[in-house]
Amino acid sequence: MTTPPAAAARIPEEVHRRRWAILGVLMLSLLIVVLDNSILNVAIKTISTPAPVGLGATQSELEWAINAYTLVFAGLLFTAGLIGDRVGRKKVLLGGLVVFGVGSALAAESGSPAQLIAFRALMALGAAFVMPATLAVLMNVFEREEQPKAIGIWAGGVGLAIAIGPITGGLLLDHFWWGSVFLINVPIVVLAFVLMVWLVPDSRDPRPGRLDPVGVVLSVIGLVLLVYGIIKGGELADFTDAKVLATIAAGLVVLAAFIVYEKRSDHPSLDVTYFKNKVFSAAMAAIALVFFALMGVTFFSVFYMQSVRGYSPLQTGALMLPLALAQLIFAPRARLLVDRFGNKVTTGGGLVLLAGMLAAFASFEKDTPIWVLEIIFFLMGTGMAHVMTPTSVVIMQALPREKAGSASALSNTFRQVGGALGIAVLGSVLSTAYRSGIEDKLSLLPAGLRDTAGESIEATLGVAAKLGPQGKALVTPANDAFLHAMHVTALCGTVVALIGAAVVFLFLPGKPAAPQKGEEEQELVAAAE
Repeated sequence: MTTPPAAAARIPEEVHRRRWAILGVLMLSLLIVVLDNSILNVAIKTISTPAPVGLGATQSELEWAINAYTLVFAGLLFTAGLIGDRVGRKKVLLGGLVVFGVGSALAAESGSPAQLIAFRALMALGAAFVMPATLAVLMNVFEREEQPKAIGIWAGGVGLAIAIGPITGGLLLDHFWWGSVFLINVPIVVLAFVLMVWLVPDSRDPRPGRLDPVGVVLSVIGLVLLVYGIIKGGELADFTDAKVLATIAAGLVVLAAFIVYEKRSDHPSLDVTYFKNKVFSAAMAAIALVFFALMGVTFFSVFYMQSVRGYSPLQTGALMLPLALAQLIFAPRARLLVDRFGNKVTTGGGLVLLAGMLAAFASFEKDTPIWVLEIIFFLMGTGMAHVMTPTSVVIMQALPREKAGSASALSNTFRQVGGALGIAVLGSVLSTAYRSGIEDKLSLLPAGLRDTAGESIEATLGVAAKLGPQGKALVTPANDAFLHAMHVTALCGTVVALIGAAVVFLFLPGKPAAPQKGEEEQELVAAAE
């Protein structure tokens, strides 16, 4: 019996030798994209403060500062993945870094909330070409057996960025003006650019499809209309308003047209046939739902810690560390649980744990011991880690390596759309519940001031500060109304996470049966061929 020939290495030896260094550069590029959002979460209260300290942004403007980024990001990921597969992933990575760096510098000098929103959108344009390309390059420098480990480390990099972000943001806000949280991106961009030129190889799909401008336009318009309608409903505290319903309905119609068009197109940006695979679809749904719940909760937890509990931005960043550290610790190790228990138990268990921690927020009061919050954050991060890594591996390995850009773009799109909708929907629930709770207490204020004060707890406290001693009577009702609104919002997030768990338990595969000896030999021969 002759020994089967060794499997032909699809990765060049020179690239294979420096694969871990390449992964480090990719994680540095990923760092700036994730770091920016986690820094902004700590800075939102400062930005909402009137000039000269901040920009005086309203709750809806704050949501748009976040959602302008996530919407442009999500809307362009389809095209970014296709362009990377077509012209080369290294090229789009470098171009994306440059655009992101320029957008960051401009955002730091914003003179109004409108300018900040516009420059955040420009940053998203660059980020859309960075994030999917990092995962696509990873799939092309690691062999299949090492991909789960590499993706776990990549996902842990997200945790590292989330950990660094709040602390960095807090330190910057303690010593500099609010724009420094964006300016910090520029030196990181320069370093990542230099290392990428030196280390990262280029790769592309040998048989790329044509670009799909109609699909891209439809997806962006549909998402913007949908999220704008949801945010507007929260602003008005009335989701039955005719304009709100019309905008949401228009968004859903455009997104439905997008799906129909993509299904009939011979060069779709989103190949809907991928979703015939139930495992692939369930993994996508899990990623979207977990980020829906997490982003919404992160948004209100910052106000809970700063506005209700009185912590500074730096202290808030430190308090959020357990959430990030748990992801950093467990994301690279989640594959070990998958090997032992399978994707279904690992991912489903992660979502159930996350749901339980979200539900715990519904019991929080102004004087809840802070160590309880720290434990909740750590367990939330643990749940997240056991969702992100397994689902990312399932999605990336479901498509051929040549389509890595498309698979990565799809994964990141669902993550970002889930996060954007989470901020919009849960932010609107928070705003509506808060307005309902505080409305009666604002009846003595002038009509114009009453509307402003009812927008958010920060707006109420801002009006109270201007009124002097008379305004102190508003502080306790504002805290009580916010806590009630946070409880309602947390329970909504819990339901979303449980829906995700149900999808996972229904459709993700369990632990695969160990192959018999004869099957192992056949697999070796097949790999060699």
